[in-house]
Amino acid sequence: MRKVKITKEEVLEYHSKGRPGKLEIIVTKPYSRQRDLSIAYSPGVAYACEEIHANPELAYEYTMKGNFVAVISNGTAVLGLGNIGALAGKPVMEGKCLLFKALADVDAIDLEVNTQDPDEFITVVKNLEPTFGGINLEDIKAPECFYIEEKLKELLNIPVFHDDQHGTAIITTAGIINALLLVNKKPEDVRVVINGAGASGIACAKMLLTIGIKKENMILCDSSGVIYKGRTKGMNPYKEEFATDLPVRTLEEAVEGADILIGMSVKGAFTKDMIKKMASNPIIFACANPDPEIFPEEVFEVRKDAIVATGRSDYPNQVNNVLGFPFIFRGALDVRAKTINEEMKRAAALALAELAREEVPESVLRAYGLEKLEFGRDYIIPKPLDPRVPLWVAPAVAKAAMESGVARKPINDFEEYKIQLERKLRGKAGEVIRRIINEARKAPKKIVFVEGYDKEIIRASHTIKEEGIGEVILIGNLEHIKRSMEEVGLDISNEVKIIDPLNFDKKEKYAEILYELRKRKGVTKEEAKRLVEFDPETLAALMVYTGDADVLIAGRNRHYPDALSPILRVIKPKPGIKVASGVYMVIAKDEVFFFADTTVNILPTAEELAEIAICTADTARKFGVEPKVAMLSFSNFGSVKHPEAIKVAEAVKIVKKRRPDIIIDGEMQADTALDPEILVNTYPFSSLKERANVLIFPSLNAGNIAYKICAKIGNATVIGPILQGLSKSVHVLQRGSNSREIFHLAAVAVAKAEMLKYDVFKDDEGISLP
Repeated sequence: MRKVKITKEEVLEYHSKGRPGKLEIIVTKPYSRQRDLSIAYSPGVAYACEEIHANPELAYEYTMKGNFVAVISNGTAVLGLGNIGALAGKPVMEGKCLLFKALADVDAIDLEVNTQDPDEFITVVKNLEPTFGGINLEDIKAPECFYIEEKLKELLNIPVFHDDQHGTAIITTAGIINALLLVNKKPEDVRVVINGAGASGIACAKMLLTIGIKKENMILCDSSGVIYKGRTKGMNPYKEEFATDLPVRTLEEAVEGADILIGMSVKGAFTKDMIKKMASNPIIFACANPDPEIFPEEVFEVRKDAIVATGRSDYPNQVNNVLGFPFIFRGALDVRAKTINEEMKRAAALALAELAREEVPESVLRAYGLEKLEFGRDYIIPKPLDPRVPLWVAPAVAKAAMESGVARKPINDFEEYKIQLERKLRGKAGEVIRRIINEARKAPKKIVFVEGYDKEIIRASHTIKEEGIGEVILIGNLEHIKRSMEEVGLDISNEVKIIDPLNFDKKEKYAEILYELRKRKGVTKEEAKRLVEFDPETLAALMVYTGDADVLIAGRNRHYPDALSPILRVIKPKPGIKVASGVYMVIAKDEVFFFADTTVNILPTAEELAEIAICTADTARKFGVEPKVAMLSFSNFGSVKHPEAIKVAEAVKIVKKRRPDIIIDGEMQADTALDPEILVNTYPFSSLKERANVLIFPSLNAGNIAYKICAKIGNATVIGPILQGLSKSVHVLQRGSNSREIFHLAAVAVAKAEMLKYDVFKDDEGISLP
């Protein structure tokens, strides 16, 4: 990765353009009416005050306290700038607040305290306790930072966390755990040298003790050399705790034979000669910023066997506090923890270490412009842009708070908590997807992929196994599939079933079945054999038809019609349905919509539009959404006399006659369908009284264009295409789908396969999507 170049002019423009700074306050309650203002403020607000006075815990229910963190600094140790004062440090504190909100949906405000007296600072923060749910101390110099945090933790009944200490320590510890695994060394056996005995250095030393590294095997150094017993220069009680008995006095002496060297100091503090003296498979964390104690390429010049981490984003293994503090506070706030204790910090480190050993999702590879990334010497710490980090760290911290007895609001169901967390951090889309995955887990299915050799299919297959939603069957040449697995670094050949059509033991049986199905459609016995051997879509369709598979997914490398046609020759519509159709679940902000037909029928007739509407309404119900169907057109209830508009109106009549239980109306324009005021005020006769959530388009042109515009311009999340109206759960991907999209469709397909076991779908027989 390349180093990002940033100019002073660019930074200053960023901070000054538009509204100066990086933060603003957003109102969360209605305020447009006089009544709203009387409730928000005087006189109505007095009721909330009285309730809190009677029971202080109700402040978490009636105010923002439970999701409110103060980022507090006195500006005595700002970045690498030193003691520049409270006001000059404000841009950093605002930036920290931005990260809290953007990454973990924690509301944060910066408070710059203009004092360098530790006790005065403590008094100020102590008196702010009623306002906040947590305190993040920032950029306070050592050793005062240790004293300030210790006293505040004693005095306050809310979490207090000095990120410069513990954030760096947690991320470093996660990396050390994994590095030790890779070099096959045990924590209790290794020798550690830490250069830098300030906030982060001493915190790292304390944190490493929690994973089994022994204090007697640890040497701390500062600018005066080794911290040893009896030394007087530059000492304080916090350094004294780690003073060594060993007869070494310089960093050069200390590193000889060391297994781990951690730098929390200054550029150039480590030399190649020092690295040469270290034990086999040395682990070096050079965390000085912006330039490390030693650059990775300098290490590798003398030690090819080293594992190296830095604080920089342009090298592998970045130690970045953003992996910790937002999600540590998220977990602590969500259980109303009284403090952030050692158990919670350790849980965060273990969660990060474990996550780095998991398969890396395609979204992370895209974000960093990588083809491949897997656990190893160049990947021992998760990437900061990995969207899974909050879902691993926050629950781990919350659980540790509960188990260590500091949680005041325990979480009863962690699966539900993860769903709510996903919604909080990723919006409605994350919540919907997680619920679908959880539903699929309840009844895993056999999923056959037509393009078993495809790398994205292989990545998705691994995720399917990891998430426990099904057994995977890959169709294709065995050697080709294994070669693709090797190229993506995922040998899952023992986790999936691979079917090579030419060597398939059921091919004769399948050919006979196909012949019986298609003999009056021009298929001979020889043609049936050829199709089974050389047309993977046909083979997969026959697997689903016979029950050897439950779900079929095809089409990543073929045009949609080409992939769908062979499948429809085997898999027929459900009884009473004549046409298949494609629907996309479109999630925009906090709403779920269903768009159809988006993939199959180019110019459907009135009868076909009616079937599409019925199938889509049923699909919505199966996924827990009560359908409100709008049949779209360029006309509103006969305002334009045109065959296309008349066709849509006729389709509405057919649906109302066939399925009176469905709330439906049309023909209508899109804005009419989505704006209840237009419906109620202009068309009060309409049976649709609320905003439509099922949109049926008059042509494939309209439907296909609409969902893509929503995705690309409206930033909606789209899930699909879901093929509906068929007797089996078979689906065709959009060409070029990535592994995440494939996995999401697979989860939908598994849930749909379970639903298809029922002839009649009742309102409570679906996934509950709020």
